[in-house]
Amino acid sequence: MVDNNYCSYFFLPKKVDTFTTNFNTMAKILIIDDEKAIRTTLKEILEYEGYIVDEAADGATGLEKIENDDYAAVLCDVKMPKMDGLEVLTKAHEIDDDIPFVMISGHGTIETAVEATKKGAYDFISKPPDLNRLLITLRNAIDRKSMVVENKVLKRKVGKTREIIGDSPAIMNIIETIDKVAPTDARVLITGENGTGKELVARWIHEKSNRAKNTLIEVNCAAIPTELIESELFGHEKGAFTSALKQRIGKFEQAHEGTLFLDEIGDMSLGAQAKVLRALQENKITRVGGDKDIEVNVRVIAATNKDLLKEIEKGNFRMDLYHRLSVILIHVPSLNERKDDIPLLAERFVKEVCEDNGVSKKMFTPNALNELKKMNWSGNIRELRNLVERLIILSGQRITEEDVVKYASPSHSQSNEKSVFEKFSTLQDFKDHVEKIFIEEKLKKNGWNVAKTAQEIDIQRSHLYNKIEKYSLRRGEVSEINL
Repeated sequence: MVDNNYCSYFFLPKKVDTFTTNFNTMAKILIIDDEKAIRTTLKEILEYEGYIVDEAADGATGLEKIENDDYAAVLCDVKMPKMDGLEVLTKAHEIDDDIPFVMISGHGTIETAVEATKKGAYDFISKPPDLNRLLITLRNAIDRKSMVVENKVLKRKVGKTREIIGDSPAIMNIIETIDKVAPTDARVLITGENGTGKELVARWIHEKSNRAKNTLIEVNCAAIPTELIESELFGHEKGAFTSALKQRIGKFEQAHEGTLFLDEIGDMSLGAQAKVLRALQENKITRVGGDKDIEVNVRVIAATNKDLLKEIEKGNFRMDLYHRLSVILIHVPSLNERKDDIPLLAERFVKEVCEDNGVSKKMFTPNALNELKKMNWSGNIRELRNLVERLIILSGQRITEEDVVKYASPSHSQSNEKSVFEKFSTLQDFKDHVEKIFIEEKLKKNGWNVAKTAQEIDIQRSHLYNKIEKYSLRRGEVSEINL
């Protein structure tokens, strides 16, 4: 099981406690240590216990592996050349703040242990480690990570508000506006295409307001039949109409002391608009079939995907209501207007979808993210999330450009086939691109045997080396475009 040359490095008990064996079968562990003997011994012990183990001889290599793979836990030496374990710990948590680190050191001091804990280490073990303690600590670290991930998933599912993701000027301006307007009771009109995140903006305004402890009531005006919209908003008395078998409290009353979000207000009937205008002017409503005024204290946030000024011209929307609602105007840009945010959004959706479905973390290649930025996103953020979920289900561990093209919607695939040729401004650029793919495929076929490949494609070996250097070809990389 274990290399006898290095067994003396550990305190090995006669028998490992049975509960550790196969407890975390198939969990993936990364060992970062500059001493090969230690890595070898740890790896053989952990593989015997049912773990999958990767090794890294230095901190930089370890960080690269953490960035490209999903590990249940990391065993990391503290004293290493170039980059010590504490620096690795800090940078690793910037990549994945959930990954547990167990620090191991032959020069363990209380100060080092305290510093490691402050930086987020799960535990600190001195060399030579007691094997039972090491295995129990590792098991507990993995259990803790599972609980943390599950807790995040549950919080996201039951939580009210997701984060607004993006660092484009338009998004930063929206966040700044929310911070300014939220503490006031000013009414806000949010405009933008379907799927851009208007509801999310409304939720953040409520969450950052003085009404956050009270209810946010949402009404989709487009989803409610015209004849029922007044009853939905203002409630009705028993017997007000045929199906009114009992009194009903409307959304305005439900949102008392809180916030009422009127989504797709551009689809509201003119009759309902008149009653909403009265409610905003007088802070009073009357239930359908009733004659009693009911005072309400409600902050109203409205949203629409329509141009309300054009709707006013057509006679479909009241100008006085528009001015009542639009004290503050916030326009949420389409995804096509902020394509630089697509990589951030895609990475966040990958993390969320993988956690929600209990699958190991997947990664986008840089070319895949670039391919996403080239697409036309008519469905905006909602469409992007759907595509990310599809890619996670259908792609391998690394989501490539070819995966994006293959699994995008038919309209995306067609536009991509056209863009392959549109992206080259000259014939020479296109010829160079095709030559790169041709040479790379031949090198792969011949196991990167340069002499054999040069003979097969009928060029001098030195010429082929120049081509490899020119196109920055590397073993194991994937072609940028599949023509």
